[in-house]
Amino acid sequence: MIWAYPNVSLLSILAVIFSLLYAVYLYRFYIINKKLKVKTHRLFLKMGLRVLYFLLFLVALAGPSVGNATKEIKQEGKDIFIAIDLSQSMNAQDIGPSRLQRVKFELKNLVKNFSTDRIGLIIFSSEAFVQCPLTFDQNVLQLHLDGLHTNLVPNYGTDIAAPLTLAIQKFKTDENQDPKSKSIVLISDGENFGDNLNAIIDNMKEEGIRVFSLGVGTEKGSTIPKGNGIIMDKNSNGPAISKLSSNTLKRIASETNGQYFEISDDAQEIPQLITTIEKVEGTVTGSRTVEASANKYFYFLLAALGLALLDMILPLRTISM
Repeated sequence: MIWAYPNVSLLSILAVIFSLLYAVYLYRFYIINKKLKVKTHRLFLKMGLRVLYFLLFLVALAGPSVGNATKEIKQEGKDIFIAIDLSQSMNAQDIGPSRLQRVKFELKNLVKNFSTDRIGLIIFSSEAFVQCPLTFDQNVLQLHLDGLHTNLVPNYGTDIAAPLTLAIQKFKTDENQDPKSKSIVLISDGENFGDNLNAIIDNMKEEGIRVFSLGVGTEKGSTIPKGNGIIMDKNSNGPAISKLSSNTLKRIASETNGQYFEISDDAQEIPQLITTIEKVEGTVTGSRTVEASANKYFYFLLAALGLALLDMILPLRTISM
């Protein structure tokens, strides 16, 4: 027999408490016995009944598992590149404390949900760079996420095609060529000054790479902080206003069989993004057989409850009238 919760300390404490309480009960009976005529065999019968169902409660609490069985567990693999826009517009504060700071906070929770998958990190603005290659190491990923800021990349506009091209290249040249599900989480405010998206989307479709895009910002937008001031628009000589532009992000997601999500004042769709990626069927890379046994605590619990109920509805008289 296997015990699912063999907490000896807890069981011992419960047994001691029961023993102390029952000792008080027996002492009270001893006092009564000195004054009244009591049939002791009835007391022993009642005491035996209570001890029995208390022991059954303890057995049920320990979770007895009976029988041996084997179960095949399939190991599935997903490779996920997270591409994060680090252009200056990600410092906009239409989402508090800023677009980038909010993304960093949300990504820490997202990464934790995929501890059995390989995750890589790509940063981009006008150019794209691999900040962290595909890895299972959660600590390394969290460290890189903590260090993200907009000065890590050149800022001459935003080219959404750049991180997608780099992710495709890294998927193709990865040393581990085991067949796996490949996905890209594209995070941006949607402003795009690049081109050549059509050819890149066609390439991703051929490679079976899905893009789950995450738009960050609001339609109203806000100014972009820079040092102690704000970024100015050279054309209007007024403050530059950055707004969420979701069209390109929606198109990329739709044409690669992915999905579009959003973080704004009205939408907080990170949980939906996590759920959707979890539903993506990973490629089976192997399987292993483990021993399994069924927890039979319910039968012991049911027997204990039955005896306790019998004790309540059919009380045994300990004092003869």
